[in-house]
Amino acid sequence: MGGSVQEEQPRSATPEPGVTPIPFIWALVPVLALIGLLFVTIVVLDGSGHIPLILGACVAGLVAWAHGYEWEALQAGILKAIGLAMGAILILLIIGMLMGTWLAAGIVPALIAWGLELLSPQWFLPASCAVCSIVSLVSGSSWSTAGTVGLALIGVGEAMGIDPAMTAGAVISGAYFGDKLSPMSDTTNLAPAMAGTELFVHIRHMLWTTGPAWVIAMLAYTLIGLGLEGSASAESVAEITTLIDETFDPGLIHLAVPAVVALMVAYKFPALPTLLTGALLGGVMAWIMGASAADVLGAAMNGYQPDTGSAAVDELLARGGMNSMAGTVLLVLCAMSFGGIMEHTGQLRALASKTLAAAKSTGSLIAATILTAIGINVLAADQYLAVVVPGRMYAHEYAARGLHPKNLSRALEDGGTITSPLIPWNTCGAFMSSTLGVATLAYLPWCFLNLLNPIIGVLLGFTGWTIASTPISGQGAGEDEAKTPGAE
Repeated sequence: MGGSVQEEQPRSATPEPGVTPIPFIWALVPVLALIGLLFVTIVVLDGSGHIPLILGACVAGLVAWAHGYEWEALQAGILKAIGLAMGAILILLIIGMLMGTWLAAGIVPALIAWGLELLSPQWFLPASCAVCSIVSLVSGSSWSTAGTVGLALIGVGEAMGIDPAMTAGAVISGAYFGDKLSPMSDTTNLAPAMAGTELFVHIRHMLWTTGPAWVIAMLAYTLIGLGLEGSASAESVAEITTLIDETFDPGLIHLAVPAVVALMVAYKFPALPTLLTGALLGGVMAWIMGASAADVLGAAMNGYQPDTGSAAVDELLARGGMNSMAGTVLLVLCAMSFGGIMEHTGQLRALASKTLAAAKSTGSLIAATILTAIGINVLAADQYLAVVVPGRMYAHEYAARGLHPKNLSRALEDGGTITSPLIPWNTCGAFMSSTLGVATLAYLPWCFLNLLNPIIGVLLGFTGWTIASTPISGQGAGEDEAKTPGAE
């Protein structure tokens, strides 16, 4: 994607023939039903979010049907939303394959062994965040970063005895720093396209919120790390590295496949063919290293099943496979069914319009934009909708108030992109949880950058610092403009 990405224009507010616009109070019913169902199922019954999301979609459908929507319209909304998620679903499946074949080929075990030799528990968390920040900044993909480097770091952290939730938080913070600021990231291109500003103007403006959040996160990981000793003894770490050395014989050849993937990223190949190439080459390397064709196919489908003679090492390396992503794919389909009905029938717009009505000042408008994006991440379960829907809704209001569109594009990412991995049924939250093997609510408290970024965005909105007005005619939109007051 480039800076000139074009999206569909907002639909007319005029309802379809025979359809009554759904008012706020009725649009609130599916939301309350979903919240109640999720609480009972997940908190009380210790279940998953799949069935609550389907039941929530049923409630949303009944509300829409009561206002004149036919089944064909509801189905169209569901299919459109699932269509938006198909790219994510395919990447999920390919990441499962890649995890399985890279483990069978000894690539991930080699990275784990080298990581144990190079890193200490005290510096592991800030190093993990920094490495993932660099990789995602270059690749433009938080998912590719988590599925390759992040997967290895989780293994290294576990071997050191560090809580996997902490490691996952550091990985996700770093991955979303680069994803948010890389010109190759899809959301980084989508947000300015929705707001009506330029790509690099948007990226420079985001540095004021994302930069401080990253610095604070790195300081926090450093302070936490200085207090970590790691629960793994030197003997157990030595046992792990010895077993990996004996089983996989790590060498430079194990860097060949990651190097090919890195080269494809550098040449801006799309994520899906890049990851698929990595998965296939991993399978070829596993076969070269002595695995049978049946073992390679089994690892790609059902995950790697090690037999090193150590229960701890076997548990560390038993991951991956397309089947490991099945539950996540189902969760995405259920979530998109609910979100598709809510978006297609205008219920999301009805909810968001109330937020806009309450935004009287510049600070409250930016806060409303960020909160709307977070809310759509929760309700529609997709970060793209969390950028597109408020972007289309609020663009006119920002222009009417004389605010530069880069304020809107930054707020869209501060609320939409950055919080998506913190929601268990969001496509990003489901992906990170499945890939890293850590429950979303377990790693959430450790995702410092993702938690801080929206707060900093809201604070800057209310103080007025870095909030830019519309450029005077004849001046370039790419330069810094005079700030507007935090409250008008």
